[in-house]
Amino acid sequence: MLKCRILRSFWRFFARGVGAGVLRILKSPIWALDALMGQKSFKKNPIIGSRWLNERGFYLKRVAWAARMAALRRRQMVHFLPDDDKAFFHRNGYIVKENFLSKDVLAQLQDEIATREFAASEMRQGKTVTRFIGLPPSLLKDLPGLSRAVHDPFLQNAMRYVGSYNADPIIYLHAVLWDLEKKKKDPQTDFHMDTFHSTSKSWLFLRDVDVADGPFHYVPGSHRYTPERSAWEFEQSLNAVQHPNGMHAAGSFRASEDDILKMGYGEPVSFDVPANSLVIADTHGFHRRGIATRPGVRVGLFADLRRSPYFPWSGLDLRSLPGIKGRQSEIYTAYLNFRSKLSGKPSHHREVGHVKIDAPPVL
Repeated sequence: MLKCRILRSFWRFFARGVGAGVLRILKSPIWALDALMGQKSFKKNPIIGSRWLNERGFYLKRVAWAARMAALRRRQMVHFLPDDDKAFFHRNGYIVKENFLSKDVLAQLQDEIATREFAASEMRQGKTVTRFIGLPPSLLKDLPGLSRAVHDPFLQNAMRYVGSYNADPIIYLHAVLWDLEKKKKDPQTDFHMDTFHSTSKSWLFLRDVDVADGPFHYVPGSHRYTPERSAWEFEQSLNAVQHPNGMHAAGSFRASEDDILKMGYGEPVSFDVPANSLVIADTHGFHRRGIATRPGVRVGLFADLRRSPYFPWSGLDLRSLPGIKGRQSEIYTAYLNFRSKLSGKPSHHREVGHVKIDAPPVL
C-alpha cells in the first residue's frame, strides 16, 4: 500500500513537473509551425504569447511581415477590381456598393428564400444569435437566383482582393437575430480587429438596415497602421495572454473609441444601408456590430476569407480544389461536429435543424 502511494505521488510530481516540461519541449515545433501558419492566439500558443519575445518586437515583426506579403499578393491581383474601387479600398479599408444585384436576380433570390426551410446552425453571443445556412453546390443547383448572387464575379473578385488571396471564400445565407430582453452583452459590439493580418468579410444585405437594427460599423483607414496603432498593439502584445477578455487574449484585440481616436483614426462609419447593398471590409481594421434598439432581424449573404498571412503567392488554394470548392460550409460543420463528439463539449456553431431564414432563434 505504501509503495502504491509513493508511486502515485511520484507520477503526480512527474506529470506536473518534469512531464509537463517534456511535453512543452515536444510541442515546441508544433507551436513554432503554428505561429508561421498564422495562429493569432496569445493564450493557446506560448511562443506567440511570450512577453520576452514580444518585448523584443516579435509580435510587431509578425504584423509587418504579414502586411508585406498581403501587398505582394494583391499586386498579383491588380486586375481583379477597377482602379477606382482599388483606390477607395486602400484609402478606407472597405468597399460598398448599393443596388448591387439586378432587380430580376434580387427578386428571384428573395422569392427562393421567403418560405423555404434550410438546414441551419446557430451561434449565440449574449443577446445576439447568428444563423448560418451553408450553400453547397447540391443546394444551389435548385436555387438559380441565390446561385447567381453567390457566384457574382464582382463579389468573388472583391473578396479575394480585399482578403489578399485568390481563394474560395466560405459563403452563407445569414441572419442576425437579437433579443432585447437578454442582459448578457454581445462581445461583437466592442470595436475589435479580427486578427493581426488582412482578412475579408462581406455582407450582401437583403433587407433595409436601419440604425435601430444595430448595423455594421467600420473605422475608415484602420486597416493601415499609424505609429500610435503600432505602439498600442505593442503594449497589448506584452500582456495579452493574461487579459480578462478571452477574445482579446485570443488575438482579436478589443479597443475603446477613445483608444481608436488616440491611434490617429477618425469616426466610425455606420452601414445603415438599403436592401441590396454589398459591404466588403478588411476586418484587420477596427469594426463592430452596432447595438440594436428595436426587435428585428438582419438577413443577407455573408462571406469570409482568411488564409495563412505568410505565403507570397496569391493562388494555389487547397480549398479551391474540385470536390472541396463551394463545400467549405459542409466540411466545416462536419469538423465542428467531430470535435464536439471528441471533446464532449457542445460546438459554438450548433446545428438546429431546418428553419426559415428569419424564424425566431432556436438557441
